[in-house]
Amino acid sequence: MVFPYYQRLSAANKRIYRRSAGIPDVPLEDPGALRPLVGPVAEALGAGKRRATETACGDLTAALCRDLGVPQVTVRVLAARPSHDWGELHGLYTRPGTGRRPTITVWMRTAQRRQVVSFRTFLRTLIHELLHHLDYDLFKLADSFHTEGFFQRESSLVKQLAGEAKPRRSGE
Repeated sequence: MVFPYYQRLSAANKRIYRRSAGIPDVPLEDPGALRPLVGPVAEALGAGKRRATETACGDLTAALCRDLGVPQVTVRVLAARPSHDWGELHGLYTRPGTGRRPTITVWMRTAQRRQVVSFRTFLRTLIHELLHHLDYDLFKLADSFHTEGFFQRESSLVKQLAGEAKPRRSGE
């Protein structure tokens, strides 16, 4: 499946897109060792504690980065999502210049009602933003596009962290 924006990409970006689309999962070395780090995220988020949520997310992403052998990221958890006529922003991955860590920013409350987002949505957003980092540093892609493979990798990580499924190996 190719998303409509594919047609507007340059030839070089189309190659990156196709490579990304062909990577269906992120095989963790030891997902079981990472699962205990998911609970504190759920607990802090459920209690509406921003700093505790940020710390728990930082612990989880640091462990994921170590497991996958990629550089660390900084995680920022902010209160209410920014919104405009285009909708709400759930998360953001920024990759600064040399010598500085990339940053994942996620928001824990909805823009309009200021309600804490559901844990599953929040976790998927955190992993989604981490996946942009993995596209660059694990898969060595020159850009990180939302492809079918990207969303399969996102699901792969979430399912491994939730203990729902083992990763498929590429080519299986």
